[in-house]
Amino acid sequence: MTHGAPTITILDGGMGKHLERAGAPFRQPEWSALALMEEPEAVLQAHRDFIAAGADMIIVNAYAVVPFHLGDDRFVARGTELAELAGQLARQAADDAAHPVQVAGSLPPLFGSYEPDKFQPDRAPEMWDVLVAAQAPFVDLWIGETVSSIAEAEAIAAAVARGAGPDELWMSFTVPDDEPGAEVRLRSAELVADAVLAVDDHVSAILFNCSPPEAISVALGHVHDALGDNPRGIRTGAYANAFVAKPEGYSANAVVLDRRDELTPEAYHDLCRGWVNNGASIIGGCCQMFTEHIEALTALKI
Repeated sequence: MTHGAPTITILDGGMGKHLERAGAPFRQPEWSALALMEEPEAVLQAHRDFIAAGADMIIVNAYAVVPFHLGDDRFVARGTELAELAGQLARQAADDAAHPVQVAGSLPPLFGSYEPDKFQPDRAPEMWDVLVAAQAPFVDLWIGETVSSIAEAEAIAAAVARGAGPDELWMSFTVPDDEPGAEVRLRSAELVADAVLAVDDHVSAILFNCSPPEAISVALGHVHDALGDNPRGIRTGAYANAFVAKPEGYSANAVVLDRRDELTPEAYHDLCRGWVNNGASIIGGCCQMFTEHIEALTALKI
């Protein structure tokens, strides 16, 4: 693959931990949805904070507006309302920004992050349809976030295809925390190359998120190899987390992981510079990556 000089898009950082650090309502299992329910102005301010740090695109705070975080009954009762509110807040922040900012609709894991074995293909379409319909009036494109398996990616693409709103889709996979070797696979153990093949007709960008940056570096190489000459011009990128490695038996709603202190803004900038030098053009931060990390990334824009 021949890499030219890409135009860089800067994403925002990790919403949940930013809200917690700012003193907004935050706890498990609701995660970032708690502020949406109890103090929505804090969510609006969080978007504005990331925009002020240099984000060109913010992601709707709908990641935790799913049964896994809200519970089935509360999702049925309030899922549409909360996802719509999340979309409104992101759109307001973007429209009020001093520089052009796009809004990406979030299509998150429905049954728990990092747990492909818990994906329920029979239940997923109806839930994603709720999130698509509620966010559609406010977003410029969609991001399938923290995608752990090919089946999950294909179901997200189908939800966007049958839904309202924009038809542009970015797919962001997640890879394990293991020390990366020459090969990194999805959390489902499926090959990255097979994931690229499964989605390349449906997406305009392939990313990785909520994964260690070292593993992402290897995984992005697999994507670039799989895209080859990349005739469709699919963009690539990533927004890593700064979590410590997850302990055995980890469950997303049972514990909040500590932060890797060595992933300073300067260190993360250097890692992302390597991604950009190898062809990535979309960079940002996920959990435990804050406004100062996003601000550091703006130096990579061309």
